[in-house]
Amino acid sequence: MPDSRNLLSGKRKYLWIFVLLVTVFVIYLTLQMTGSDSFDIARREVLLRKIGDELLTQSGDSKSRILPVRKIAENEYQIRFENELTFQPDSLVNTTRRLLGQAPLASDYIVNVLNCSDSSVAYGYAISHNKKNDIVACKGRVQPRRCYMINVRFKPSGIITARKGYLLGSLTLLAFAGFVLFRSFKPRKARPAHQNTGIVTFGSVSFNTEERQLVIHKNTIDLTDTEARLLLIFALSPNQTIERSRLQKEIWEDEGVIVGRSLDMFISKLRKKLEPDPKINIVVVRGKGYRLEISN
Repeated sequence: MPDSRNLLSGKRKYLWIFVLLVTVFVIYLTLQMTGSDSFDIARREVLLRKIGDELLTQSGDSKSRILPVRKIAENEYQIRFENELTFQPDSLVNTTRRLLGQAPLASDYIVNVLNCSDSSVAYGYAISHNKKNDIVACKGRVQPRRCYMINVRFKPSGIITARKGYLLGSLTLLAFAGFVLFRSFKPRKARPAHQNTGIVTFGSVSFNTEERQLVIHKNTIDLTDTEARLLLIFALSPNQTIERSRLQKEIWEDEGVIVGRSLDMFISKLRKKLEPDPKINIVVVRGKGYRLEISN
């Protein structure tokens, strides 16, 4: 028993260390990826201002201001200008593709140029990391000078998706470790010390608990594991009533399912195997349970 306790304690220690290491890894991974994403997003916002600067320069305006880039939704930004401007669609497409191509989180995006007066779309296009999926029209049509806003919407980052995948995988691993921890430490029903110590005798019967054998009048009778466990309970308490609920609990609790008729069936099998000694019998104690009766 002390050895089993020490083994259980050792398992508990190593499993808790494992869970702790996985938890630390998840926290570290989250912080690392969050820090990396924050830097890349900040770089992306700077590039959006650069797009506005080049667009004003192409329009012949080198003095007016680019208003602060506004984040209008998750992964969507708006570039605004102090004065009116004009632009050539092909120049805008090339500028955004060249500048945003430098940003790790900006390979897929949609650009909509809006009229300030009513937010109607004056021009729009979509760029993908796979050029076959680009949607670009009317590249040669110069747009009239007026007040424009440029909305740039980015596809959710693959890095963010990967981070969620890592976190989900790590949480799954933690859940699995917790399940293993729970299963490993689920208390097992302690069996009587006599069960593995050799021979138990009652009446003329010699019961070898290790070999699961009965010897009655020099005849050897084999028992199944369940029969041996059940008989041992009776043999350790001869002529005493054993409650039915106790027998069911001690024999079948570890299996998780208790079937009432199973006990009756095994009692019947034991009676038949004990028949060679008429002075020994398992009798029913109505309303209580069973008793192994040994007559003199």
